[in-house]
Amino acid sequence: MSLRQKLLLVALCTLALPVAGWLYVRQMETLLRQGQEQALTATAAAVARSLAVTDIPLPQPGKGWYVQEAVNPIVIDGYGDDWAPMTPWSQPVGKQGKLLLAEDDNGFYLYIDVRVARRTRADAGDVNASSADHLMLDLVQGDQHRRYLIASAAPGAFTALTLDPSAGDLPDRVIGQWQEDGGGYHAELRLPRGLGLSALGVGIYTAANGGDPLAVETRPLWRYSQDVSQELALLAPSGTRARLLAPAGWLLAQSGRLTASGPQPGWWSSLIYRSLLANPLEEAEAWTTDAPKLDLPEVATARDGQATAVWRQGEERDSVVLATAVPVERGQTVVGVLLMEQASRAVPLLANRAFLSLLLTSFGVMLVAGAILLFFATRLSLRLGRLRDAVERAQVNDGRLDGQMIQSHFPMAESDDEIGDLARSFQKLFEAVGGYTDYLRTLASKLSHELNTPLAIVKSSLDNLEHAELSDEAQPYLARARDGVARLGTLVRAMSEASRMERAIAAAEPEDVDLVDVVRGCAEAYRPLAGTRPLECVLPDQSLHLHGAPELIAQALDKLFDNALSFTPPDGWLRLSLRPVDGGAEIELANQGPPLPAAMQGRLFDSLVSLRDKATPGDAPHLGLGLYVVRLVAERHGGVASARNLEDGSGVAFSLRLHGMPRQRLAG
Repeated sequence: MSLRQKLLLVALCTLALPVAGWLYVRQMETLLRQGQEQALTATAAAVARSLAVTDIPLPQPGKGWYVQEAVNPIVIDGYGDDWAPMTPWSQPVGKQGKLLLAEDDNGFYLYIDVRVARRTRADAGDVNASSADHLMLDLVQGDQHRRYLIASAAPGAFTALTLDPSAGDLPDRVIGQWQEDGGGYHAELRLPRGLGLSALGVGIYTAANGGDPLAVETRPLWRYSQDVSQELALLAPSGTRARLLAPAGWLLAQSGRLTASGPQPGWWSSLIYRSLLANPLEEAEAWTTDAPKLDLPEVATARDGQATAVWRQGEERDSVVLATAVPVERGQTVVGVLLMEQASRAVPLLANRAFLSLLLTSFGVMLVAGAILLFFATRLSLRLGRLRDAVERAQVNDGRLDGQMIQSHFPMAESDDEIGDLARSFQKLFEAVGGYTDYLRTLASKLSHELNTPLAIVKSSLDNLEHAELSDEAQPYLARARDGVARLGTLVRAMSEASRMERAIAAAEPEDVDLVDVVRGCAEAYRPLAGTRPLECVLPDQSLHLHGAPELIAQALDKLFDNALSFTPPDGWLRLSLRPVDGGAEIELANQGPPLPAAMQGRLFDSLVSLRDKATPGDAPHLGLGLYVVRLVAERHGGVASARNLEDGSGVAFSLRLHGMPRQRLAG
């Protein structure tokens, strides 16, 4: 990662400013919501108290039967097709039945569905009707009530059996339809609307389960009331929707409608609010469904005597709705639940305005800070780049240091900051390294020159000792001394040869040469030396010309072959190949053998570096000058020498990439 990228990454710390502002705006919106929640909850509690102290008929504690408004005309035929829109809100009766009650201008309707596996049939007028499967119906009108036994031995019309004497306006007989299917039976009947029933009792008796054949479950009747709705409309504030529910969630009264006030924000503000600012909202479907019963957790909480509030999505675009549920209590008993809802665009609008203002300010600060840091990082990167380029130019291709450049042209050495200190440190370091490098480069020639005279003296002394009379015990020591002098002389000659080789490479005369002929000739000469090791020669089909010194190229290949042969096992292989590359040619000599050590791959072509083990007595010493000569030849031809391990791990490959020597211009 570059310095500019790092500084830009540091500049991203300024993002803490908009993040902190974002958290502040969210907290502000939360506080606004809490204020609205408290205000609406207080209003709803006041309306609930008003309802409790008036003479409005509210449900009594306990369970009740809810009478729905008939959606479609109901035909008394014993089938539930007409009841389909109201079926989701059927009310359980006992363990096996479901009850539906409805009314319209034509009458009061009852539909009951009983699921029973085994049937015992009898008509209501039979003496065994009370012990067969039947229904009990108890109509309650104030203090009077009348019971009816409903049974049928076969599908079709039925007439209920009256069990009690006539009472008030309650009918003497009840007529309906009875139908059966594979899983049970269902009965449907209609009563006159003007009966004024206050409660209803329903019982299901099955012969298979037994029990009390005359038992009924009597509950008060609950229904939606227009009178209570009008009273609720007078108490509820404008701009709100109020719904009065029975403790079980049945709708008893409703007033008002939701209208969102305030201007409508644009799509961009809406997107920002929904994505970044809005606290979680409840889905609106459970609140907006036109259903006679609301199964909401807020209703259950209010039924337990605790007020609660919730924010949900509004019906209108970009609006939110605050809904609160409070208990309606008479004495210490909860007799109903009041839901009050209020739609608004004020909270999103205020939050959007605050957040957009904060965003503009924050991004302005970020842009200015980022531009300043980018300018500073760019200037710093350029200065460091100049220093890097100067360091790279200080070393020439053959490993020596450009002393003139170090002494006079090292950039930013006069600067007073830390980069100037670094440049001056580099300059001092290169001066010391340059002197040491020059000393090492001339060390071999100096040593060879200085050691020649002592070696000659030692050798002449050993020659004189041969003519002297020495004991047999001294002869081995004389032989060892001669062997040591010979080895030392070989070392001196090798160092002298390296110095002469450097001068010879520098003075070589170039010519146009076909590298195919040079490599082919070298390969033919190496095959006898390879012995049992196969040597493969891969050459291009066409000639490959290069302006260079063929004798130097051949000498470099000699060094590479000698090096490869020493590491190739007797049953190993060698491969010499030539191929053209952009602007020149590449010669590669690969051999089977041990891989190159990772720590030595960058130093193989340096002077006095060798991978061979210490030579045993009698072997020629290896000074590590062969690959150094290969590097000098490659650099003399404008190329580079390299070494790598083969991909399959079977050996190594040394390559010479040559681009040719510069052509000499003729004197005018």
